[in-house]
Amino acid sequence: MKFTCLSKGRGFHFPPCHMLNCCGIRILLDCPLDLSALMAFSPVPTSLDAFSFEESNNNEKRQKIEDLLEAKSLIFAEPWYKTVNSLHLWNASLIDVILISSPMGIMGLPFLTRRKGFSAKIYVTLASARLGQLMMEDLVSMHAEFRQFYGLKESNFPPWLRQEELEILPSVLKEILAGKDGVELGAWMPMYSAADVKDCMLKINTLNYAQEVCYNGTLVIKAFSSGVEIGSCNWILNGPKGDIAYLSNSCFFSAHAMAFDYRSLRGTCALIYSDFSSLSDTQDIEDGDNYTDPTSDKLLPPSFQDSDGFNLNSDEDLEEKEKLVFICSCAIECVKDGGSVLIPINRLGTILQLLEEMTTLLEASATEVPVYIISSVAEELLVWLNIIPEWLCKQRQERLFSGEFLFAHVKLLKEKKIHVVPDIHSHGFLKNWREPCIVFCPHWSLRMGPVVHLLRRWCGDPKSLLILEDMENLELALLPFKPVAMKVLQCLFPSGIGLQKVQPLLKTLQPKTVLFPEDLRLKTNFSCEKSFSVSYYTEAETLKVSRQKDSSEIKIAADLASQFYWKTFKKEGINVNRLKGKLLMENGRHHLFLDNDKKTSSGNSSLLRCGLLDSNKFLAKLSKMGINASMERGTDDAGSTNVRIVHTEKPYKALIEIGNTSTAITTVDANVASILYKAIDNILDEV
Repeated sequence: MKFTCLSKGRGFHFPPCHMLNCCGIRILLDCPLDLSALMAFSPVPTSLDAFSFEESNNNEKRQKIEDLLEAKSLIFAEPWYKTVNSLHLWNASLIDVILISSPMGIMGLPFLTRRKGFSAKIYVTLASARLGQLMMEDLVSMHAEFRQFYGLKESNFPPWLRQEELEILPSVLKEILAGKDGVELGAWMPMYSAADVKDCMLKINTLNYAQEVCYNGTLVIKAFSSGVEIGSCNWILNGPKGDIAYLSNSCFFSAHAMAFDYRSLRGTCALIYSDFSSLSDTQDIEDGDNYTDPTSDKLLPPSFQDSDGFNLNSDEDLEEKEKLVFICSCAIECVKDGGSVLIPINRLGTILQLLEEMTTLLEASATEVPVYIISSVAEELLVWLNIIPEWLCKQRQERLFSGEFLFAHVKLLKEKKIHVVPDIHSHGFLKNWREPCIVFCPHWSLRMGPVVHLLRRWCGDPKSLLILEDMENLELALLPFKPVAMKVLQCLFPSGIGLQKVQPLLKTLQPKTVLFPEDLRLKTNFSCEKSFSVSYYTEAETLKVSRQKDSSEIKIAADLASQFYWKTFKKEGINVNRLKGKLLMENGRHHLFLDNDKKTSSGNSSLLRCGLLDSNKFLAKLSKMGINASMERGTDDAGSTNVRIVHTEKPYKALIEIGNTSTAITTVDANVASILYKAIDNILDEV
């Protein structure tokens, strides 16, 4: 097995991506987009930005005087999109299987499916496929505004990727475009079209949790819930040489998606640990972030833990609930003060919970303000959420059985407490628009979508509030809107396994071998772990892992096996049966089929000899037959020195070459060859 980490990702929106070669099958694990790289571009300029736009496109005026990051430093052009670095170097026609673990992991797939020669089988859960499709369609819709402003460009290489243009950019932007080592320029791609998305979805094979699918009769594939998002999953790959578990970003507690099914990943031959969320979690704790990791272990009595010792319920639930209440209380205080609230959060589960909590607190405080959801796919998405109870957590499913709505937005829409509109220019939006208000809209990068227009409207209002997910570079995100007077609240939401849970989880899963990120090596200690071995992998390097099993299993019908006539070779410690039939691979297992007109008995066919010829026994046999012989060491055609050559002189002249896999008799007389063959025949085992 060969494993290559193409990218360790960058959190929830840009999950890791890997290439796995197993049983001769090349498997791509996820195909995401790094949408945080959009921050290098300017949003669609307005009339107020005309001067910056003209100056940024005047090459004679542009020169690098100092590493100063200003709004006019951004790239004023139609954005391209950053895919996984080095993925473009792989021949798409050589990829056999693609496994998508989450809706975010599908965002870069149309770039791959439109490439020449692409023929891979794509597997994704039904829910992730639908969510991913809506997200891609929304991205295409938002990107259309750039096309409308800049026009359709035919150039295959945009000017901002040229070396002379990169040199005059501030270091922050240059690193986004080219990477730290300047090797990521090839990762940029022009935006795919709606037709590309449609064509991509036609090539996808969907499955449910725990449903088995088989690729090429060799690899059995199953998906199990990871708990991060609706439809997100981990994978089990079962082949003739053992099974492999792929553990992506997972969450022990979820208030909307089906719970993390870690028990189904137990006892595999190998486990690929691909949850890098602990990196950012630990950094946040060390930096003294106000929000601590909600998945951290705490000392609880046994009654608050599951059978494996994991804290799964009240404490995590309470901490997340308190966080949501705090966010909503800040929003309500803001609207009471006369300001508006802008929430460009793209996590579906978080949006649904904020909607429920926000409207509950608004009602409790007797505050009446409109709540808007602005997105080209929002209406379709909210309708779809009503018909997928099997993909939701137990608490949501219980609501259905008790006659309640799965999510509160159904009731809120009926009561007209929330308004869903496709874009800010729609008639319904303009007709019902009131301020102050609360708005949920894309995009979290603050470079496209309705958020750009609303942020420009409210950025100078100190009474208004912007609620964001935790960002690596908040200054860069807000750069096009400076000076920003509105309040900004950053929130860290759980998107993976807390660092304290990593080792207890792996102990529970008990794989034989764990492939673990080198980046987390210093944060964990497996030196005392004896139940499994650990191999560490790094980005852009291939790790070779020895075969998980030394032998393969074969399925034989009981009535067929009862007909076998076994021959025991005591020296080798094996049983052998001779037969004629077909050996096939089906559902990851070998199957043995015998021809109906053939018998397994060796009595109907000539005997075969097998085993390694003992040269000393052979010389003794020749001596008994009155044949003088001598032996010497020699080499074969392949250069092997483990060859013995026997010379016979009287009464027969011949040469016998005894190798590891065969014995050859050389003589001019056929009768002599027959005599020597009989001598060998009496020594070797028959079957």
